[in-house]
Amino acid sequence: MDAENQSTIMRLAEEYGRENLMVFLGATDVEGVEISAETLIAGDPSFAGPLAGVQLGLQVYHILEPSLKRYIPPEVYQERLGIFEVIVDAQRIEDSLSKMRNQAA
Repeated sequence: MDAENQSTIMRLAEEYGRENLMVFLGATDVEGVEISAETLIAGDPSFAGPLAGVQLGLQVYHILEPSLKRYIPPEVYQERLGIFEVIVDAQRIEDSLSKMRNQAA
């Protein structure tokens, strides 16, 4: 997650309150999702961005998590996200993010 995105999310957390934000990621690689989630929950692990040492504790999800699919109209999901089901291990991402969310709680 680049410094600009970190700054934007930090500003939104300050403006609206951490408890009022939910972040949906869209990266296609598990490691990228995990690093982004860690940044938004516990702070930037590289200590290079604005969230270095800042524990926002945000709720982080991936747009392809199977448990979220039911909330997206099927035609929209298929048109916008369906192709990614072929290349993304959505269940692995959900398992990883679920574990991170539970640890943060």
